[in-house]
Amino acid sequence: GEKPAYSCRETHFYLLTFPSVSLSQVEVYSVTVDCTVTSRFAHTVMTSKAFNKANSSQEILFEVELPKTAFITNFSMEIEGQVYVGEVKEKEKAKKQYEKAVSSGQTAGLVKASGRKMEKFSVSVNIAAESNVTFVLTYEELLQRKLGRYELLTRVKPKTLVQDFQIVTNIYEPQGISYVDAHATFLSNELLPLVEKTAHISFSPTMEQQRKCPGCDGTLIDGDFIVSYDVKREKNLGDIQIVNGYFVHFFAPELPKLPKNVVFVIDISGSMSGRKIVQTREAMLAILQQVHEDDHFAIILFDSVIETWKDSLTKATKENITEAMDYIRRINSRGMTNVNDAVLKAVNMLVKDRQMERLPERSADMIILLTDGMPNEGESNIGKIQENVRTAIGGNMSLYCLGFGNDVDYSFLDVMSRQNKGLARRIFEASDAVVQLQGFYDEVASPLLLEVDMHYPDNAVDSLTTSHFSQLFNGTEIVVAGHLMDNDLDNFLVEVVGQGLEEDFRVQGQVSAADWDVFYPDEEYIFGDFTERLWAYLTIQQLLEKRSSGTPDEKANTTAKALDMSLQYSFVTPLTSMVVTKPETEDSTSSPLIADKLTEGTWRKQSLKILNMGLVFLKETKTILIDELEVCVCVCVCVCVTLKWLQLSFTRKAKHGCRSFIKRTGD
Repeated sequence: GEKPAYSCRETHFYLLTFPSVSLSQVEVYSVTVDCTVTSRFAHTVMTSKAFNKANSSQEILFEVELPKTAFITNFSMEIEGQVYVGEVKEKEKAKKQYEKAVSSGQTAGLVKASGRKMEKFSVSVNIAAESNVTFVLTYEELLQRKLGRYELLTRVKPKTLVQDFQIVTNIYEPQGISYVDAHATFLSNELLPLVEKTAHISFSPTMEQQRKCPGCDGTLIDGDFIVSYDVKREKNLGDIQIVNGYFVHFFAPELPKLPKNVVFVIDISGSMSGRKIVQTREAMLAILQQVHEDDHFAIILFDSVIETWKDSLTKATKENITEAMDYIRRINSRGMTNVNDAVLKAVNMLVKDRQMERLPERSADMIILLTDGMPNEGESNIGKIQENVRTAIGGNMSLYCLGFGNDVDYSFLDVMSRQNKGLARRIFEASDAVVQLQGFYDEVASPLLLEVDMHYPDNAVDSLTTSHFSQLFNGTEIVVAGHLMDNDLDNFLVEVVGQGLEEDFRVQGQVSAADWDVFYPDEEYIFGDFTERLWAYLTIQQLLEKRSSGTPDEKANTTAKALDMSLQYSFVTPLTSMVVTKPETEDSTSSPLIADKLTEGTWRKQSLKILNMGLVFLKETKTILIDELEVCVCVCVCVCVTLKWLQLSFTRKAKHGCRSFIKRTGD
């Protein structure tokens, strides 16, 4: 009969992305990670060198994981003295090359999701016998300050002992470093002393030190290497750095905390049953214990109906917290999902309490929504819900949306939160969901300033990134960057204003350019033009966020500007792709590989694509011998394992499709 759409070998490769060559035939003799952090802007170069020891050509795989917040800026391969360099192109222009490669049966995608914080870049090339190959991947990101520190995460999985293994991180902060630490998930007591913890962090174990046990070939190096640090802060104006015509302003003052008024809006619909509702109860009990006594709070539960703990917000006295915890212990899942009415109830509660002067004048109003599914009761049109919420809030409070699990429409929550001075966060279904929920609350628990404006001279600065911020939280940092119209800094007066605890906050000062040669006299080259690339990175990120709202013309203009900047600065963003042309082999001509930037939507599509491939395979081989049946069982297991690995689950539509398929094909 006809050949199935996917042979067993092809399915095995697509599902598990195993290299087609055994490690015994390939010597990975060098793995280095070189990271330079200059004023929070991290530039990371990952290099891997391998040698094909076989007497025939072999396919060699290069695979690394990088933070989802990073932009790939360069990739190259050096094979037998010839260098193949990736080129950043507009995604639509790269699409035809991608489709051509896929139609010819080749694996064209280079980037895949990998857990919560990372995405995986992988490419394989055919290497001649007794030949070397060098892979180099470069990416950049602006480190965000959370809970009082910056964190730089590097995932290393060499899968074998490496003769030259090294991780080096150099941190250059003119303000000075107040705290630095480095740890790894794989560090044993023997390896711990090898980590040098200063502004120059290095880790380079020998092959013997890498071994899992004496005499065995397994490696201990498998996991995350994490560097965390913070900088010294001496003045309320913050730190302003000017290099080569661009400036960046970091603002993180130490101020008394503002009281907050928070309404917790909790989904208790039927889909929250089981572990989700248990973890929600646990998280809420822990969060309630952290609510400050000067804060006011309320609890709204919703399924098909809306239920309030009390009719108005309540001050967080010990007695009220105890009563609220007893209420939370009794919640159970039931009914449908009426998001619209639940959020509007929270808005009305805050508005009414403001009108009745029950809340402190200088305090922050916020709503924290936790839901796991799609609106299917009351108003179910997500566009209408967003419009209703935006109109009701009117810019007077912040909405934070937590999407629990994978069935939730994350883009719906993301847009709605951004429209209302907040942000969205996905809570992954896992044993640590309680920690995730608590961690998010910790980030927004302590507002310091409201309605913060950063002012710079109009006649001296252009191309400014966002300079107005609805709130500043303790442990975070505001970052603004821009281009200087000239180098005359005599009139460069900076002013920051905002609403503080007892009075309006206002600070201003004259800025002068820092002399980096004075701070680092022994460093001839740190990272050239870092302020310009930091400005470009920040501008592109903010433009991409703005694409989710506005008129069609505004979205088109925002997209066009983000695309132009992505191409100009060679960033792989959701609008661009990196095209890598593989060298020709005896069996095939050169073929392009495409590296794209993933979004929340593309992670979901990848899991469904893998599932569909497995289902096609099963459908084509439903009349099979017993040995083939065992293979099909393995394929089903591979599908499930891969989905778990991607931290994704079947959507309701996929589950329905599986049931329909099983019904049609019998056992």
